Amino acid sequence: MRILVTLLVLAVAGVGGWQLLPSQDSGGGTIDVGTTDTVTSLDPAGAYDAGSWALFSNVFQSLLTYVPGGAAPVPDAARSCSFAKGGLTTYLCELRDDLTFADGAKVTAEDVKFSFDRVKKINADVGPASLFSTLKSVDARNLTVTFHLSSPDATFPFKVATGAGSIVDHTRYPADGLRAGSRVDGTGPYELTAYVKGKKAQLTPNSRYRGAVSTGSRVELRYYPDPAALEKAWKAEDIQAATRQLPPAVLAALDTSDPGRRVYEAEGSETRNLYFDTRPGSPLHDTDVRRALAWLVDREQLASSVYDGTVEPLYSLVPTGITGHTTSFFDSYPQRDTAKARKLLKSAGVTLPVKFTYGYGLGSGAAAAEAQELKRQLEASGLFRVDVKGYEWTDFQKRWATGKLDAYAVGWVADYPDPDTFAGPLVGTDSTMNTGYSSKTVDGYIAGSRQLADRSRVADDFRKLQQVIAEDVPVVPLWQRKEYVVTGADVGGGQFLADGTGVFRLWKLDWI
Repeated sequence: MRILVTLLVLAVAGVGGWQLLPSQDSGGGTIDVGTTDTVTSLDPAGAYDAGSWALFSNVFQSLLTYVPGGAAPVPDAARSCSFAKGGLTTYLCELRDDLTFADGAKVTAEDVKFSFDRVKKINADVGPASLFSTLKSVDARNLTVTFHLSSPDATFPFKVATGAGSIVDHTRYPADGLRAGSRVDGTGPYELTAYVKGKKAQLTPNSRYRGAVSTGSRVELRYYPDPAALEKAWKAEDIQAATRQLPPAVLAALDTSDPGRRVYEAEGSETRNLYFDTRPGSPLHDTDVRRALAWLVDREQLASSVYDGTVEPLYSLVPTGITGHTTSFFDSYPQRDTAKARKLLKSAGVTLPVKFTYGYGLGSGAAAAEAQELKRQLEASGLFRVDVKGYEWTDFQKRWATGKLDAYAVGWVADYPDPDTFAGPLVGTDSTMNTGYSSKTVDGYIAGSRQLADRSRVADDFRKLQQVIAEDVPVVPLWQRKEYVVTGADVGGGQFLADGTGVFRLWKLDWI
């Protein structure tokens, strides 16, 4: 997939007088970048979220990475990687021989094997182990790392290139548990020189880095609890760049009237879905109950009233711009229909109204307003009663990972530019989203698509998969959003923070 990046400019927003102000620190020094994303862990084995992986992209190194807008991974810590001849079950990488950790110790193939083995062994509730479901074992000999897969998996290189493939020092990370504290030992383009949870991460260019990219300016990532706080920091000139997420009203007011300001808009692949606990005992266990709920969601109203038109209604798991995108939910539930929802609930034999809990993560953009709008839509039918509650992000993750919520809305940023990232982790058996949903048919489409090295040929598998999901409804897609990065006029490279490849390229930022 090629991501279109357009340079825009920012003018004074209508109501409230919001405007992009010049930086006080122009011309050099540290570039301060603000975000509302949350870092849940500094250990790559313990985090599978956008905020943590954004940091991992800069302080750790994987065997492979992506060039801006690239659809296929390229070598980074590796000199070369390829599948063995004759199939897609053995993947070999030749490690560079000039990589060193901060203490001067050389990076070895054993470090790579250790890094993958511990992700699988630890299998953290909110970790990335599910990405390596097809990884059976890893061998290390000299500079060669050999991955043995349990079944053909053409997407395995894509997963190696993510934060899950971060290489750590085997002498400093425990093999069977997460590392505590705020120290990081990686070989990425930056060193993490200071970290205060929920506040900031100071990044200094790593002079020892060797790989596919170059090091950049000093950067400080600053973390804000919500979009309003991020907007306030921007207006106060505390930061020179802002990303993920300014308030919807601010994003909606962007225009091209002031050529001295920089806003980068990318046709990104961020989506948001409403997930359901499908296990026995859950009020949403019955398929007809979930289908009834799907008949009542008004995405257009949600997009306009909560997000000021800065998101697009989404009717499939795979978003627009990714191979395999369909409109399966529109085809099955074309418009809000209370009568059809009532008929399904009567067929299910449930007591009305159906009561269930709905959780969301605090600080996640307009999540609170979104939750209240969905509650209003569902309860207006008289068929559902929804108990809505927001949770601190880490607590929220643990609650959905341990099956303590009946329904929960979660945003999803593509791990890599391939439809597989919207399938296995979301609806495959033992998926990251932990809905309890399992379908041999869906798993079959996922496994079948992974046997195709030519990724342009997987569209049919994903179209069929999404039709099954529309029938079983373990999840209801809500919306897809463009990605925005705002920088001062004296900072360039903002477009490289949001190009759909899942890599947060802070090293591309520079003073102009």
